Amino acid sequence: MKQAETGRYWEGRAEAYLRRAGLKPLARNFRCRSGEIDLIMTHGDTTVFVEVRYRGPGSRTNGLESVTASKQLRIARAAGSFLTRHPRLAAGPCRFDVIAVDRSGQETELAWVRNAFDSPMH
Repeated sequence: MKQAETGRYWEGRAEAYLRRAGLKPLARNFRCRSGEIDLIMTHGDTTVFVEVRYRGPGSRTNGLESVTASKQLRIARAAGSFLTRHPRLAAGPCRFDVIAVDRSGQETELAWVRNAFDSPMH
């Protein structure tokens, strides 16, 4: 599977997982000049910006570790752009979650990390 196909596959699996947990989808693959956000969902009155990170066998970092400070900044800037376009959502709380998918051999582990990081823009 190509990297883009792998990404889409795991984003779909992550969205289904989060839906089962009670989150509702707002957008998928939101893109703007500042960056891209894999999934944007609501959890109660909270807007949740979700980064899905897949790491296969032999990766030097796991999915959570791969969300570096510079990646967090790009996500936060893109979230700001999304909230500017949706002022009703901007008035409420938001958080940044990571779905880390790590694979070693035949084992695949999916971990949902809520509030994985705070907005580096504050």
